[in-house]
Amino acid sequence: MLEFANAKINIGLHIVGKRADGYHDLESIFYPVKVYDAIEIFPSEEYSMQVYNFDFPVGEDNLCSKAYHLLAHDFDLPLVKINLLKGIPVGAGLGGGSSDASHVLLMLNKQFNLHLNTQQLETYAAQLGADCPFFIRNKPVYATGIGTTFSDLDLDLSDKRLLIVKPPIHISTAEAYKSVAIRTGQVDLRQAIQLPIQEWKFHVRNDFEEGLFRAYPEIERLKAAFYDSGAVYAAMSGSGSAVFGIFDELPDLKELQKLGHVFSA
Repeated sequence: MLEFANAKINIGLHIVGKRADGYHDLESIFYPVKVYDAIEIFPSEEYSMQVYNFDFPVGEDNLCSKAYHLLAHDFDLPLVKINLLKGIPVGAGLGGGSSDASHVLLMLNKQFNLHLNTQQLETYAAQLGADCPFFIRNKPVYATGIGTTFSDLDLDLSDKRLLIVKPPIHISTAEAYKSVAIRTGQVDLRQAIQLPIQEWKFHVRNDFEEGLFRAYPEIERLKAAFYDSGAVYAAMSGSGSAVFGIFDELPDLKELQKLGHVFSA
């Protein structure tokens, strides 16, 4: 079985509190985008996993492996080989690893007729990571809590052109949280996105940007380059380092290509 696992962007990201368990409470809008990893699963005489196109961990800590073993604990799954071809950049704030894990759950459920419903799959996905449940339904949502509590959202950017640039910078989630400040009383993102997109830049912010822009000024320059290229809105996605821009028309890519790998999403 072959499936394609898509990325996501965060349109706004507020860090509003720190929990006793060490996680942070957030508010964000998760939006699926058309940048993909390819996943292949087929029966094998022994369990194994192979990753192509990135130097990426493939041991028991890999989220795809965790997804398989999580279901194998509760169901009589046959042994499989998982091939993962990475197209979503790592350390970019695009949720690639989370998407891969959730798509493995979906694929195993379908391939071996486990008959798990959406809610059950989301429960399994939540055990793998904060972003993982989003990719089960894979539609725009307003996310709260640690990123596992969702409210449906009517947001459609299909009439816009969306570009993502990943600069040659890797930012771990742990590094990003070290420089973020907790803020309360921020704008309601659900209301802010009802404004014309041209006004989002005044109201829709990513709390990770301030600290990470100090550490990596080239990311701030990348965001500025999006606006210089005609973006109606631009922001860093998640905990970075990728930056996305929303355009009415596709711009000249020459300047953006100098700053990193460009993805049309």
